[in-house]
Amino acid sequence: MSKLGWFVAGVSLGAITVIQLRDNPRAQAALDEALDAAKDFASAVKEGYLEREAELEAPVKVAAKPVAKRKPTAKTSKPASKPKAAPKRKTSTTK
Repeated sequence: MSKLGWFVAGVSLGAITVIQLRDNPRAQAALDEALDAAKDFASAVKEGYLEREAELEAPVKVAAKPVAKRKPTAKTSKPASKPKAAPKRKTSTTK
Protein backbone atom coordinates (compact mmCIF):
# COMPACT_ATOMS: atom_id res chain seq x y z
CA MET A 1 0.00 0.00 0.00
CA SER A 2 1.32 3.46 -0.79
CA LYS A 3 2.08 6.08 1.82
CA LEU A 4 -0.97 8.04 0.76
CA GLY A 5 -3.16 4.97 1.34
CA TRP A 6 -1.84 4.55 4.90
CA PHE A 7 -2.40 8.24 5.55
CA VAL A 8 -6.01 8.08 4.36
CA ALA A 9 -6.63 4.94 6.46
CA GLY A 10 -5.24 6.67 9.57
CA VAL A 11 -7.34 9.78 9.05
CA SER A 12 -10.46 7.66 8.49
CA LEU A 13 -9.92 5.63 11.67
CA GLY A 14 -9.29 8.82 13.62
CA ALA A 15 -12.52 10.36 12.33
CA ILE A 16 -14.53 7.23 13.20
CA THR A 17 -13.02 7.24 16.71
CA VAL A 18 -13.92 10.89 17.28
CA ILE A 19 -17.51 10.28 16.12
CA GLN A 20 -17.84 7.25 18.42
CA LEU A 21 -16.49 9.18 21.42
CA ARG A 22 -18.85 12.08 20.74
CA ASP A 23 -21.99 10.02 20.20
CA ASN A 24 -21.49 6.96 22.41
CA PRO A 25 -21.21 7.46 26.21
CA ARG A 26 -19.92 3.89 26.66
CA ALA A 27 -17.00 4.66 24.33
CA GLN A 28 -16.23 7.79 26.37
CA ALA A 29 -16.35 5.74 29.59
CA ALA A 30 -14.01 3.14 28.09
CA LEU A 31 -11.56 5.86 27.07
CA ASP A 32 -11.66 7.43 30.54
CA GLU A 33 -11.04 4.01 32.11
CA ALA A 34 -8.09 3.35 29.79
CA LEU A 35 -6.61 6.77 30.59
CA ASP A 36 -6.97 6.14 34.35
CA ALA A 37 -5.29 2.75 34.01
CA ALA A 38 -2.43 4.30 32.03
CA LYS A 39 -1.97 7.00 34.69
CA ASP A 40 -1.94 4.36 37.47
CA PHE A 41 0.63 2.33 35.59
CA ALA A 42 2.82 5.39 34.96
CA SER A 43 2.71 6.38 38.64
CA ALA A 44 3.62 2.82 39.73
CA VAL A 45 6.58 2.81 37.34
CA LYS A 46 7.70 6.23 38.60
CA GLU A 47 7.40 5.12 42.23
CA GLY A 48 9.42 1.98 41.57
CA TYR A 49 12.05 3.96 39.69
CA LEU A 50 12.44 6.47 42.53
CA GLU A 51 12.62 3.68 45.11
CA ARG A 52 15.33 1.84 43.20
CA GLU A 53 17.25 5.06 42.59
CA ALA A 54 17.20 5.76 46.35
CA GLU A 55 18.53 2.24 47.01
CA LEU A 56 21.39 2.73 44.58
CA GLU A 57 22.34 6.16 45.96
CA ALA A 58 22.29 5.03 49.60
CA PRO A 59 25.74 4.68 51.16
CA VAL A 60 27.01 1.14 51.20
CA LYS A 61 28.49 -0.20 54.42
CA VAL A 62 31.39 -2.52 53.74
CA ALA A 63 32.18 -4.99 56.47
CA ALA A 64 35.87 -5.02 57.26
CA LYS A 65 37.45 -8.40 56.85
CA PRO A 66 39.58 -9.48 59.82
CA VAL A 67 43.24 -9.65 58.97
CA ALA A 68 44.71 -13.08 59.59
CA LYS A 69 47.62 -12.92 62.01
CA ARG A 70 50.72 -14.67 60.82
CA LYS A 71 53.14 -16.44 63.07
CA PRO A 72 56.56 -14.87 62.98
CA THR A 73 59.06 -16.91 61.04
CA ALA A 74 62.36 -17.92 62.61
CA LYS A 75 65.02 -15.50 61.50
CA THR A 76 68.65 -16.52 61.37
CA SER A 77 71.38 -14.11 62.25
CA LYS A 78 73.82 -15.46 59.64
CA PRO A 79 73.16 -15.90 56.00
CA ALA A 80 73.36 -19.44 54.73
CA SER A 81 76.95 -20.48 54.02
CA LYS A 82 78.04 -21.55 50.60
CA PRO A 83 79.34 -25.07 50.16
CA LYS A 84 83.11 -25.21 50.20
CA ALA A 85 84.80 -26.10 47.00
CA ALA A 86 86.96 -29.21 46.96
CA PRO A 87 90.71 -28.48 47.15
CA LYS A 88 92.48 -28.44 43.83
CA ARG A 89 94.74 -31.38 43.14
CA LYS A 90 98.26 -30.82 42.22
CA THR A 91 99.29 -32.93 39.40
CA SER A 92 102.83 -33.69 38.69
CA THR A 93 104.00 -33.83 35.23
CA THR A 94 107.00 -35.90 34.37
CA LYS A 95 108.91 -35.50 31.23
